[in-house]
Amino acid sequence: MTKLLKLFFLYLIPIFIFLTLLFPQTKLLFEEIGERWFYIFTFAFLLSYFSTPAIRTLSLDMEIIDKPDERKIHQTPTPRLGGLAVYIAFASAVIFNFHFSLELKGIAIAATLVILAGLIDDVMGLSAKIKLIVQLIAVSIIMYYGVILSFMPPVWWGNLLEIILTYIWVIGITNAMNFFDGMDGLAAGLTAIAALFISVVAIQTGQDYVMFLSIALLGSSMGFLPYNFRYRKPASIFLGDNGSTFMGFMLSSLTVMTGWATDDPVKAYTMPFLILSILIFDMTYITICRIVKGDVKNLKEWIGFVGKDHLHHRLSNLGLSNKQTVLFIYLLSSSMGVSAIILKNGRTIDAILLIIQTFLIFFIIVILMLKGGDNTKLRDRLHGITSDKIES
Repeated sequence: MTKLLKLFFLYLIPIFIFLTLLFPQTKLLFEEIGERWFYIFTFAFLLSYFSTPAIRTLSLDMEIIDKPDERKIHQTPTPRLGGLAVYIAFASAVIFNFHFSLELKGIAIAATLVILAGLIDDVMGLSAKIKLIVQLIAVSIIMYYGVILSFMPPVWWGNLLEIILTYIWVIGITNAMNFFDGMDGLAAGLTAIAALFISVVAIQTGQDYVMFLSIALLGSSMGFLPYNFRYRKPASIFLGDNGSTFMGFMLSSLTVMTGWATDDPVKAYTMPFLILSILIFDMTYITICRIVKGDVKNLKEWIGFVGKDHLHHRLSNLGLSNKQTVLFIYLLSSSMGVSAIILKNGRTIDAILLIIQTFLIFFIIVILMLKGGDNTKLRDRLHGITSDKIES
């Protein structure tokens, strides 16, 4: 009886709801009552929820498995094509609900290129150099279609600086999300949180188009989470490089695409900085540490380097479980997103103060992480002493 109830609520009811959403009359009804956002969210969520098990089966059949090693946290071989389910859900929600604008066409082409490169990397491996070239091409595509940072004077050097900063922002966030995908539910959950706050800001500023795109990404990410962030079990499927790079690329592109509805560039660019500050902090911190230690010497090594020195690893060293670490990062990201929403009606001085506050918060976290590193060294030293005694 319990199994039948579980089957009924987890599968039969969601299937019925999804089939109902496919009727044009249902879509029209939601548009008429002004709840189109809920329709798009539900559509993306359910399609992601249903397609993830199918992608998991495909990944197992093709033996595309993420196997444990000393650089990774998970203990059992896990399928790693989950990002494909998120992409299918997001792309289907977009195709089914939108007329393609010039900007959306550019993002769609570029994002597809990014996820294809990620799939190839997950299946057979791809060099860091090739991945970087693909990302450069993808950013060039979105800029060609008009998705570019725009806040400098309309002169040649201003245009050049905007192009350079767009490359740095999009490629930086894309790889930051890829690097940060190191614990169950971390990348998908952060994407959902960031997409939620981007959509709220879009509502505040009357940008329905951006809001609907963000809601589609939110629904796609959350539909994947039940399989990737489970209560008492490890993830049954990972995003893989295809999913984490796709999510990072979409978030960075959406923040560039969004008009932050202010003539004040400090306020305008503080808002996406706050929403994505976790990724920016982690990327900046590990880059500095790795350069200082001599682990990376160029951009190619930076993209290809894998290590256990990220924020989630260091928080885990403090004694938090993996799930506690992920929830801690969720809360931290949400608090930064709330600050971005508040800033919408703030002043320039408020933006500056929030930036200072953000630096102070992350400085405190750095202190905690360094303490966690000391604890790890002490445990390793004690473990070594104990091992020596046992051998004696």
